[in-house]
Amino acid sequence: MAHGAVGGPGLPQERTINTAIPGPRSQELEARRRKAVAPGVGSSMPAYVVAAGGGILEDADGNRIIDLGSGIAVTTVGNSNERVVARAQEQLAAFTHTCFMVNPYESYVEVAEALNRLTPGDHEKRTVLLNSGAEAVENAVKIARVHTKRNAVVVFDHAYHGRTNLTMAMTSKAAPYKKGFGPFAGEVYRAPMSYPYRDDAAAGTKVSGEDAAARAISMIDKQIGADDVAAIVIEPIQGEGGFIVPAEGFLPALADYAKANGIVFVADEVQAGFARTGAMFASEHEGIVPDLVTTAKGLAGGLPLAAVTGRAEIMDSVGAGGLGGTYGGNPTAVAAALGAIEAYENDGLLERAVEIGEIIVRRVEALQAKHPEIGHARGRGAMQAIELVQRDSIDPNPELAKAVADHAAANAVLVLVTGTFGNVLRFLPPLTISDALLEEAFDVLEKGFAQALG
Repeated sequence: MAHGAVGGPGLPQERTINTAIPGPRSQELEARRRKAVAPGVGSSMPAYVVAAGGGILEDADGNRIIDLGSGIAVTTVGNSNERVVARAQEQLAAFTHTCFMVNPYESYVEVAEALNRLTPGDHEKRTVLLNSGAEAVENAVKIARVHTKRNAVVVFDHAYHGRTNLTMAMTSKAAPYKKGFGPFAGEVYRAPMSYPYRDDAAAGTKVSGEDAAARAISMIDKQIGADDVAAIVIEPIQGEGGFIVPAEGFLPALADYAKANGIVFVADEVQAGFARTGAMFASEHEGIVPDLVTTAKGLAGGLPLAAVTGRAEIMDSVGAGGLGGTYGGNPTAVAAALGAIEAYENDGLLERAVEIGEIIVRRVEALQAKHPEIGHARGRGAMQAIELVQRDSIDPNPELAKAVADHAAANAVLVLVTGTFGNVLRFLPPLTISDALLEEAFDVLEKGFAQALG
């Protein structure tokens, strides 16, 4: 892939500031929004987009914003990717809906076949297509419970799994995701996560992945009992929790424990999957072969589609009619997914994710040398983050994260804040971003740190 590659029809790949951001037109739209849209739906950057492609978002005032968010890892193949658009347009002209549970169609089967082939492991697999990541996670739990005839589900500190009632219970962070929305589904238990930066600081020494896993397994054995656990559900790299990459050995130890005890091991690859980390799936970095894999975000190039893919003997546990949904595997969405999968496999995106990661790591290391408030840098491929702390401590510094993100937004760079403590800046550029735009974005971030810290 050329490093200046673009997506979207002819959108100039340059940062442009015509007005304050948000500009007058975006402010007009925001006023309309406040009268029409439920206030519980927030936006990180209220610049209303009219076009997007490559590494650029163009807003209603003609500002061109460098995109380091990809719609939270959704437009990994680039916005308006040509393969995605062509497939979706062709499908729209044919038919928009039949409901796969009423009249099936080949493209659903094709996506299932592709996911069965691409997800880790060469065992026989089955797939069900759904609408959202939360729906995929919820269905993975349903499948695991039917298969094991057990009820308990183990999740981890800092986890994010969705906004349905069950997945809110599985999600760690209370505000804004859970506060006031209970009571939540039962039989969900939380184990300690491997969080190398904070584990090592607390212990005063390096905590191995195996030791962190032993801590989690001890909690499971003592507080639940392995014989009652249906599923262990974990993000191989935690997303909303702060892009936490567990210590090497943590995931394999949990997977081995699950296998030894008849527990379904579920990898939630909703945010980390599909080339984002430089592998097709983040589980691959340590050779993990999950029993079930949940996917969504990057699957269909921006259209709503999700999936559960897993071992045939587990997936086959649910009888006819037990899985599905009116819109699950929508024809246009699955057509888009086929285009996105073509892009992942044929357009050098895995390699591009590695290249992007190398640029980000280089720029972050230079920033870290200047600013000790960047306590920790972590990630894989084009899924990178920095955790910001108070000087001379590991106390979270959410104020600095907000200040840098606000400076970036005012200067036409979109960067998202995340983490349990709200002190992590995450970098999720589309894999179609050019080197030049990526470097320019970090020039802006560098100035943001200088301005915030003096």
